[in-house]
Amino acid sequence: MLVLLTNDDGIHAPGLNTLAKHMKSFGEIMVVAPDREQSASSHSLTLTRPLRIMEFGDNRYAVDGTPTDAVMVAVHGILKSRRKPDLLISGINHGANMGDDVSYSGTVAAAIEGSIIGIPSMAVSLINPEAGDFVPAARVVRKIARWVVRNGLPQFSFLNINMPYIGNKSFKGIKVTRLGRRIYNDVVVEKVDPRGKNYYWIAGDPEWVDVEGTDFAAVSRGMVSISPLKVDMTDLKLHEKLKDMKLKI
Repeated sequence: MLVLLTNDDGIHAPGLNTLAKHMKSFGEIMVVAPDREQSASSHSLTLTRPLRIMEFGDNRYAVDGTPTDAVMVAVHGILKSRRKPDLLISGINHGANMGDDVSYSGTVAAAIEGSIIGIPSMAVSLINPEAGDFVPAARVVRKIARWVVRNGLPQFSFLNINMPYIGNKSFKGIKVTRLGRRIYNDVVVEKVDPRGKNYYWIAGDPEWVDVEGTDFAAVSRGMVSISPLKVDMTDLKLHEKLKDMKLKI
């Protein structure tokens, strides 16, 4: 079995390295990740310059691009003369990827790209990890990965997994969830530089809506959240409604 690991925190991120160690029992592990942090890069591709890779030995490669670039280079470049990976895991991310944030997430985008290519894929995030302790999360990922390998996933569907940081405690279970809603206050912060020019930080304090059945609610209760997501974003209800439009052009 060939497992491809990637992330958006970069090749040297503790979450990625911990996961790689815990996945060794699955077979061959290949790590292909950005050479630096690419958080909030979403599903962007680099099309205006060539991409370069750096090899670190032991099936580890860094790509000077986005997480999606890393997946593309891994599957269609480094592995082009071999078969596709049997499983793709993006993470373990340093911080949450829940609710509306999945639209911005490079971690989630890498799993989307894997799903598009036809690889069963998972995006995994740990909320507020302290002292880089990703071991409990990596153990859970390994268990979920075994289920995915046995049962498979529908093409163009993937799993978005979020876990609370628990320290030396135990997770309170696993909950299958839907995406919740994130609310951002003061999203753009305006400041003035020493030369009197305005500049802006995209920042603010995020809040979330506590609705039962969502990823936010599960994680706030100490549970592992698994949200099954689809690449196809078609709104089928609105699709049917729009068929009845009486517009003339």
